[in-house]
Amino acid sequence: MRWLVGWSSAATGAPAAMGAPSAGPVGAEARTVLPVGAQLLWDGPDPLWAVGDWRPDEVRVVQADPETRLAVFGVCGATDDQLRVGLLAARGGALRHLTAWPGGYTAVVQVGRRITVTGDLAGARPVFHTPWAGGTAYATAALPLADLTEAGLDIGHLAALLACPDAPEALGDGTPYEGVRRIPPGHALVLRGGARDITSYEPTASLAVAAPQLAPEQAVDGVRDALLDAVRARLAAPRHAVDPDGLDGLDPGPVPGMGPAERRAARGGPASGIGADLSGGSASGTLALLAAGLPGRPGRLGGHGERLLAVTFNDRATQGGQAHRDAELERARSIADNPRLHHIVVAAGEEALPYADLESGPLTDEPGPALVTASRHRRRLLAGSADHLVGHGARQVLDAHPARLADLLMDRRRRHLLRPVTALAKADGPSAHSVLVPFTVYRAARRLARTPYPDGIADAARRLLEREFADEPVAGGAVDASLAALAWCRPGPAARWLTGEALAEVSVRLSEAATRSPAAGRPGERRARAALARQAADHRVFEQAAEVRNQRLHAPFLDNQVVLACRALPDTLRVQPGARAAVLRSVLAGAGVRDLPPGWGATSHHPQAAAVRTGLRSAIGDLVRLFDAPLLADAGLIEARVVRTALRAAAEGAGLPLDGLAELVSTELWLRRLVARRGTCWTGAEAPRQRAVAGGVVPRARLS
Repeated sequence: MRWLVGWSSAATGAPAAMGAPSAGPVGAEARTVLPVGAQLLWDGPDPLWAVGDWRPDEVRVVQADPETRLAVFGVCGATDDQLRVGLLAARGGALRHLTAWPGGYTAVVQVGRRITVTGDLAGARPVFHTPWAGGTAYATAALPLADLTEAGLDIGHLAALLACPDAPEALGDGTPYEGVRRIPPGHALVLRGGARDITSYEPTASLAVAAPQLAPEQAVDGVRDALLDAVRARLAAPRHAVDPDGLDGLDPGPVPGMGPAERRAARGGPASGIGADLSGGSASGTLALLAAGLPGRPGRLGGHGERLLAVTFNDRATQGGQAHRDAELERARSIADNPRLHHIVVAAGEEALPYADLESGPLTDEPGPALVTASRHRRRLLAGSADHLVGHGARQVLDAHPARLADLLMDRRRRHLLRPVTALAKADGPSAHSVLVPFTVYRAARRLARTPYPDGIADAARRLLEREFADEPVAGGAVDASLAALAWCRPGPAARWLTGEALAEVSVRLSEAATRSPAAGRPGERRARAALARQAADHRVFEQAAEVRNQRLHAPFLDNQVVLACRALPDTLRVQPGARAAVLRSVLAGAGVRDLPPGWGATSHHPQAAAVRTGLRSAIGDLVRLFDAPLLADAGLIEARVVRTALRAAAEGAGLPLDGLAELVSTELWLRRLVARRGTCWTGAEAPRQRAVAGGVVPRARLS
């Protein structure tokens, strides 16, 4: 895991980095606190470090004068001259220049005693801050700040994360650690002499009318250009060759039934060069074809030419969805016929099911559902390259959230609802009630359009208190899911298993948000941004949980310029059936790729659900033992007996929300890893003597 960390202190009595002059009195009282394994980028009263296994090209620093400098962390497509122009613009307060370059990165600007740290639009590269030593410490990871202040767990935030995971009103700017805060997506943290301010760098839009929308063709061209620039930024970065002898320096030599790629994966190292997921779906296929088709050196080093390594995962343990899985595999093979692609199919059985091998895994910064599938994904990533492209976020930035139907009604565009509601009526197959689906969906969208934001949030708070989860899409199809999503806020799938006290705490959070009643904007746009923030947070946990040494995962769909381009797509285009596949077809056509296999762009979640249920059934014994004495119960969030009963019922095929159970299991796993960890993120004469969650004890029963 990699992060940056620094602080802004008051003019006197400030802590200083080792070897740097203290801003306070020099002598025995001078404090030294250092992050473990850090590289000091600049010192003084406002120091900055890069912590972890950053590559040399992932940390860039430009300087205009001794008190004006810019550090960029990650993959940034800007040249050094563009960075200097951005630094001069930021010196005058223009922050958007720092966020418009291709790639995924975090920028830190120092102008005198003013420090500015930019977050991203999606939330995949968050910025955290906490009060410390009379000033403010900041980082791109929450755990180091919790260690620095010896913070305890924020049980109320964990309750909100389980009860309403995609509701900004419930989560606020909190983290699982007390006192550690997160800046919202699209904002920057500005520090002056220890005092902090959070400012938005997004353009403001009118709340009375919709923003003017681009023509569909122009908007799609913008998405194409943004994706091409995002992929080019990765291709232009220096290649990183992995040690051919493996991480341990030992090559087992010829092994019956194993080729070089399989032996390398067994040793635990990726291939050199650039690769991509190739699942047969539209998002990963688009990235693989763009990376393979662009000029340059997209491929691998060491005897395999310049072909891009495309990896397809083949689940051989799941019985459900066999026809769809075979069709996806065939589409992936058809795409891989491209001469610039080198295709690898990673086949796995029961050992790669969800919930397998839960005991081994790193401690992530925060909990997330990826913890229960990390072992499964790591097998695929081990066969990948040192720089690996994934299609995460494409659904959230391109698809229309169901609540956007209410936005169309607010714009008096009723005729544009005809095709999406008709497609919903056909999605779950013919039934006695399918003829009523269009009217039911239209009525729900109209109700949302006419519901004021405070009333919608207050209704969600009431439903939590009264435990009303009847409209959750438990075993229903697309219609049930869409109807449940047509609301300002709704309980998450795990809420039904929380205690009444935990639900009451989250209800209070929602009620306070409804009372404040900020300018909320339009329901569809707000819900879509919340869904993107949730996906970005899950992707960040995924990166950390499935991390492979010497490998970098790249998610171009979560880059700032791609998110902005996708937001410019008109709602009337988004809500049409198959809109995502149509947009990506246009993107590929603009890049010269027109020959796509039949069925390209088809979507289905049935194989994933079947794999989760199969994994749950295989691991039910371990999962029940995990909840024999859970830390979540010690914290007062659940009753262990209720969760054990639900796990057994789900393993037997009961229609329960599997993603809700996955959130409970992953949060319990995260708590156990947090409590069992050793060491701290800091060293030095005045380093904290205890790690975060001091003593390793989760408080029982009472929420605060």
